[in-house]
Amino acid sequence: MDFLRQIPIGQFAAPDPAEAATGGSWLRRLDPRLKLAWSLIFLVTPILAGPLWRLSLVGLLLLITAASGLSWRLWRRSVPLLLALALLVGALAALLPAGTAAPAALQRPPAELRLQPGPPGSPPPERSGTPWVLLRAGPLVVTRRSAELGLNGATLLFTLVHSANLLLLSTSPEQLVWAISWLLAPLARLGLPVERLGFTLLLSLRFLPLVQEELQNLLRSIATRAVNFKRLGWKGGLALVLALGERLLANVLLRAEQGAEALLARGGVWLPPDQLLRPAVAGRGLGLLNATAAGLLMLMLLLRWKVGDL
Repeated sequence: MDFLRQIPIGQFAAPDPAEAATGGSWLRRLDPRLKLAWSLIFLVTPILAGPLWRLSLVGLLLLITAASGLSWRLWRRSVPLLLALALLVGALAALLPAGTAAPAALQRPPAELRLQPGPPGSPPPERSGTPWVLLRAGPLVVTRRSAELGLNGATLLFTLVHSANLLLLSTSPEQLVWAISWLLAPLARLGLPVERLGFTLLLSLRFLPLVQEELQNLLRSIATRAVNFKRLGWKGGLALVLALGERLLANVLLRAEQGAEALLARGGVWLPPDQLLRPAVAGRGLGLLNATAAGLLMLMLLLRWKVGDL
């Protein structure tokens, strides 16, 4: 029943002894500002991009995950499940009707089209061009439009979820808040509460494991009571799901209230960005790593501008 703890999604995972024995992960040592910039690359560049670029981003994410040096147990279950979910979403989008536009009126009569016959023994002349229907198997029809929707949906789902998951797995909340506060520092001159925004983000990241724990407890309570959804019917099952959602929301709000009371009782104040946990001081190897990541980032932007368009 502890599958949520075995599949850490959206929370920081401290390095374990097996990872430390291999020298640690270079992804953890990378500057959090560069990791945030790389995450934005994976989130923004698929917009209005072609299928080659989208598939290349998926392959690059898988390559980074395999060569990141992170412990295998952190992504051995989440990546296959996410790939299966992305393929399922893509297949449904490709097989479901994508909608067709109303046929346009013919500008010239079809009788004017004449196909010149070839020499004797040659195949009959045919119209040239890319076919609109790619696959037809009984009632299932895959057109170019539906295949494009399926590819876009599958690649977008994988890149959005997995890039954010890699960032949160390898970056502590304090470092992430420090990087975002560093990027938003110029907005402080306009009177925006950058420090409060950073503190709010830090609390939000801290509450993610609590939400997963409450969901885990609710699912465990259903399993221990051996609830049979077939006997409940669809109305009883829907009522049970709504009751669980209400209880989950109430428990999360109760946890938030208890955390706020504990923070006020201890005289808690938000820390300025300068006092948060900064990244390690750049040595020779770390400086080379950051410079390489920055150079590859600029190369990615150049490639997106040259070959990533539709």
